[in-house]
Amino acid sequence: MGQQLADNPFDGLDIDAVAAGLKAAFAGDEPAVSEDQIRAAFTVISQRMQAVEAEAAKAAAGEGEAFLAENAKKAGIVVTESGLQYEVLVQGDGAKPSRSDKVRTHYHGTLIDGTVFDSSYNRGQPAEFPVGGVIAGWTEALQLMPVGSKYRLYIPHNLAYGERGAGGAIKPYSALVFDVELLAIV
Repeated sequence: MGQQLADNPFDGLDIDAVAAGLKAAFAGDEPAVSEDQIRAAFTVISQRMQAVEAEAAKAAAGEGEAFLAENAKKAGIVVTESGLQYEVLVQGDGAKPSRSDKVRTHYHGTLIDGTVFDSSYNRGQPAEFPVGGVIAGWTEALQLMPVGSKYRLYIPHNLAYGERGAGGAIKPYSALVFDVELLAIV
C-alpha cells in the first residue's frame, strides 16, 4: 500500500494520518474515522490512481503511434495490413515457419526509447517457442521470415501486450522494437 501511494501521490494525502490509522488498527484501538469514511477515502484513492494510470496509458499509446507513423516513412520499412512494421536486416534462404511450428531465435527487445527489456543475446542463449505462442506481432513476422533471416520488428501495442503491458518493464499500450534472428525451425 505504501509503495502504491508513493508511486501515485496526490493532493490532500496526509501520510501521517494514514500511518496513524494503520498503527491504531494494528493495535486494536478505536479508529478515528468511521468505516464509511475509510471506504470513501479508499474509493477516491483508487479513482485517482486509475485516472493517473489511464493518462499514462493514453500518453504511451500516443507516443507509440507517433513513432510508428514516422518510422513507416523511412526507406526499407515494410508495413503489413495489421500495422506490423519490419525491415529486413539479413534475408535468409531457408524455409518459413508456420503458426504450428516451433522455432529457435535470438532476439533483442526494446521500448521505442531504446530501453532494453529482454534479450536472448544478452543471456547468451537462443530461445525456443511455438510460433503461435508469442505476441501477435511476432507470430505474424516469424511466418514471413525464412530461416537464416534477421528482421527488425516495430510492433504496435495492439500486436504486442496491449492494455495489459508486461511486468514492470513494458507499460500498457507500449509499441515495441525487436531485432529477431530466425535460427531454425525445431
